Amino acid sequence: METTENAYLDGRVTIRQPARGYRAGVDPVLLAASVPARAGQSVLELGCGVGTASLCLGWRVAGLSILGVEVQAAYADLARDNAEVNGQQMQVVTCDLSEMPADLRQRQFDHVIANPPYFDRTASTAATDAGREVAMGEDTPLEVWVDVAARRLAPKGFATFIHRAERLPDLLGAMQGRLGSLQVLPMQARAGREANLVLVRGRKGGRAAFRLHAAVMLHEGAAHLQDGEDYSKPVRAVLRDGAALAFPL
Repeated sequence: METTENAYLDGRVTIRQPARGYRAGVDPVLLAASVPARAGQSVLELGCGVGTASLCLGWRVAGLSILGVEVQAAYADLARDNAEVNGQQMQVVTCDLSEMPADLRQRQFDHVIANPPYFDRTASTAATDAGREVAMGEDTPLEVWVDVAARRLAPKGFATFIHRAERLPDLLGAMQGRLGSLQVLPMQARAGREANLVLVRGRKGGRAAFRLHAAVMLHEGAAHLQDGEDYSKPVRAVLRDGAALAFPL
């Protein structure tokens, strides 16, 4: 497999990933920035790919115990290599998230994070690249992702997902009865536009009322008017400096 090396967090994290197929963009970095993890806690990432989200989170919060689950063996191997290159301890298990090994099914985690496949293939066209299709096409139903996350959480643990805004009803519906204290942080590309991404958090055993937060603006201005990036100040701090994203508990 031909790969490239890409810098995240302004070079603080180096990720090797396929030159063609699924390539991590800003979404896993935003996911990592939204997780309210503390040193000494445990994190499970479902569908970790090449490890971008977990390793960005591990850079921001030292002392985490991180485990990733990835169904594609080549991507799982890259995740292991990326963890070593970045000097982080991350265990990666190659398996389908709905068929995890028995010992993993007995474990509980303080946080479960996931960037599930965005596209319902009953209403969209499959990608021609197999790796990209597994990452982007919803073969395992979203409800299964949520159910596995909820089962693997320790009491009072948090599950955090990033997904397309149009799938928010499905995601919230799947979380009902499994997770409480639900919160949504919408993300808008620019002022005046609809949110196209959402970060959604639930807590195992949580009883707080539902919260819909003010949207995070990804870019400055109503349009891209000049060459170069135009990320908003808080998003630039996340992407360049590894800062936490304001997603209040």
